[in-house]
Amino acid sequence: MKILWVSAHPEPKSLNAALRSDALAALRGAGHEIRASDLYEMRWNPVVTADDFAHDPSGRLLVGARSGQALTEGTLAPDILAEQRKLGWADAVIVQFPLWWYGMPAILKGWFDRVFVEGYGYGVRREDGSTRRYGEGTLAGKRAMTVVSFGGSADSAGPRGINGQMDEVLFPIHHGIFWYTGMSVLPPVLIDSADRLRAEHYPGVAARVIDRVSGLFTDAPLPFRSQNGGDYDERFVLREDRAPGVTGLRAHYADADSAAHGPEAEVPTRCAV
Repeated sequence: MKILWVSAHPEPKSLNAALRSDALAALRGAGHEIRASDLYEMRWNPVVTADDFAHDPSGRLLVGARSGQALTEGTLAPDILAEQRKLGWADAVIVQFPLWWYGMPAILKGWFDRVFVEGYGYGVRREDGSTRRYGEGTLAGKRAMTVVSFGGSADSAGPRGINGQMDEVLFPIHHGIFWYTGMSVLPPVLIDSADRLRAEHYPGVAARVIDRVSGLFTDAPLPFRSQNGGDYDERFVLREDRAPGVTGLRAHYADADSAAHGPEAEVPTRCAV
């Protein structure tokens, strides 16, 4: 299978870099084809500008509309087109980054901002004019996984931890980017206490990462609800008979229907640290 590995860490001797190297070697050894986008090494420009769309600076830049026009006309910036070609080639995408201030590094956010333009990442229409998103879209049929390191302990990022449960922290990426564009989302690979990892513990962490990425095409994805699968009404609000009494992020998992959750119930963690 074909895998695109997108990584965002500024230090080539980091824990993230070592884990990526070992995981890629294992994936290649298993027969997978790999392409990589190391954003810091590439000196990726994360800033959306008019130059991305060959836009005439004398006119007002409406980013969504102009980006979609440039996609249709073939006038997107070459670096954007190169990343879209990688995505089109891949059967699956692995995105690796350290968690900074509860989100991805700016360079990675800028990769999504610039590459996922209108008509490609969003604003994709069905024949009836409705929007293809949350389970449909340009990237439907592909799989996606995050590999995320963070400084907190596993317990602090658990269901009652002060840092927040990690599947909820990552919901904007898993649901709002990957699932939105149609990709099936695998549970994340989490590396806790990353800034305190002792050398003797590295082999165990590397083995866990390799084991998880090796299941990229076989493990069950997160059971997100599709927008057009009948769970939502015409306002895109969950129907009353779906997961009654469940609110917030947890309601958008299909397995919430069969669980006896109350309004304050905890969602079972789907990402073992």
